[in-house]
Amino acid sequence: MGISMIDAGMLRRMFLTGARNLEIKKEWINQLNVFPVPDGDTGTNMTLTIMSAVSEVNALGENVSIEDLCKAISGGSLRGARGNSGVILSQLLRGFTKTIRDEKELSSEIIAKAMERAVETAYKAVMKPKEGTILTVARALSDKALETAEQSADDLDQFFHGILEEGQAALERTPELLPVLKEAGVVDSGGQGLITVLEGCLDAFEGRELSLDFETPVSAPSFSGAEISEQKSISTDDIKFGYCTEFIINLEKPISEEEEEKLKEYLLSLGDSLVLVSDDEIVKIHVHTNHPGLAFEKGLEYGSLSRMKIDNMRIEHQEKLFRESEKRAALEKEAAKKAQKPRIKNGFITVSTGDGLSEIFRGLGVNSLIEGGQTMNPSTDDIIRSIKEVHAENVFILPNNKNIILAANQAKALVDDCNVLVVPTKTIPQGITAMISFLEEQSPEDNLKAMTEAAEAVKTVEITYAVRDTKIDGRDIHNGDIMAIGDDGIAAVGNDIKEVALEALEALTDDDTELISIYNGSEFDDDAAGVLLEETQERFPNCDVELNNGGQPIYYCIISIE
Repeated sequence: MGISMIDAGMLRRMFLTGARNLEIKKEWINQLNVFPVPDGDTGTNMTLTIMSAVSEVNALGENVSIEDLCKAISGGSLRGARGNSGVILSQLLRGFTKTIRDEKELSSEIIAKAMERAVETAYKAVMKPKEGTILTVARALSDKALETAEQSADDLDQFFHGILEEGQAALERTPELLPVLKEAGVVDSGGQGLITVLEGCLDAFEGRELSLDFETPVSAPSFSGAEISEQKSISTDDIKFGYCTEFIINLEKPISEEEEEKLKEYLLSLGDSLVLVSDDEIVKIHVHTNHPGLAFEKGLEYGSLSRMKIDNMRIEHQEKLFRESEKRAALEKEAAKKAQKPRIKNGFITVSTGDGLSEIFRGLGVNSLIEGGQTMNPSTDDIIRSIKEVHAENVFILPNNKNIILAANQAKALVDDCNVLVVPTKTIPQGITAMISFLEEQSPEDNLKAMTEAAEAVKTVEITYAVRDTKIDGRDIHNGDIMAIGDDGIAAVGNDIKEVALEALEALTDDDTELISIYNGSEFDDDAAGVLLEETQERFPNCDVELNNGGQPIYYCIISIE
């Protein structure tokens, strides 16, 4: 008879090992991107998402309950979610942890029910679920778990192996459900990422060793285990506030935004280097002060305390880290000042990459620019921070990338102190047109409709290069080829940037086309861009043609057709 139950310690090891396996194989998963462009990012997005949860889990230490693990995994992954695959992974983890959080041990039946809820949660998060993706693989895993839970009740090893085999079979079937995968000769990258996580989980369950020496997460949540472990050794002999104080408040009731601000103000009156993160059930606090007891006393007004830790920084000697904490404290104070200012009526957040494109958006009235796009999808937490920074009654978000829309919607769902409106722009040109379409005198809802309709009327072509041999849309593509990627797939392939761009324009323009806008990238020579402008004007005399400096990486030029 095998193992029939999993405790918190085993669950923790399984989660961390699954995350580590994904981190190790992320570049391989990136290579499964259907389009052979140099920005395949599914593996990276899923890794950054789960690493956000890893930071939260590691901050708890080893002796934790299933409930604490669930809060860390769910909260960390939701805030760190990036890209469609990352958001879906965060929703799978959210649904799974909601089912098991009140359990002391996990049986096959409980795990099966949790997997079922995970799939339901993930499907609800996607506006138009598509089969042949990570969702299909997740559902196959869940169906197998429900089917075999009872007969494998006394042997979780058999249970897990059966689930994983079914998931791998479902992954291998994804090309049959999505023709574009079959043509490119790959399986779904998101589904492969999910299977990779589960393979790591099984390794931990069966006792196979895998180093958990994680790389430092990029743009990790502002209160991470890595950050706190560094903070505890900050020191110089002349530090103004000598005690690095950390603790968690287990809230008796959810803390309001107003109460949270008052708590921040009080803690800043005691010291500096404040980091405070809260959700409905806990508040995590880190502060440098000469009076740790007063900080603890204040925390007791909101609930019970746990994870209390005090380090005397004057005993240690790491001035560099002290300067970093001073900088964070200054940022906190600056944020507090901004929060005291009256809200503006309408604010705008857009995702952009490239100095030229960012300057264009600023000129159109965008308040907050999030660096990112195809090469690095921003996280849900990045977007939430921008929403708070804008400090407006109505906040319009323009993702400008189809792989960021889910994260924007997830940020919207997690913010309740302003009216967040996501304009589902899929490209930079759509975002620019949407901003031009905004009218101050209209209601937020009418503007959302008008901006969305205007964006949908824009066609976009992106010119880049192939990083591997493949076949897409009936075209043979070779490593190094120049590709024009349109809204519906590959529009042209060749060896010359100008010729490929012109061929794509011939295919995508029609008698109704009035404006062609070219945004040249950082790797496209200004003289060559000028030649493209002149030949486009000659080829399309009935259209207005303009050239703008975009400065974007990866894409030689981005072209909009209106």
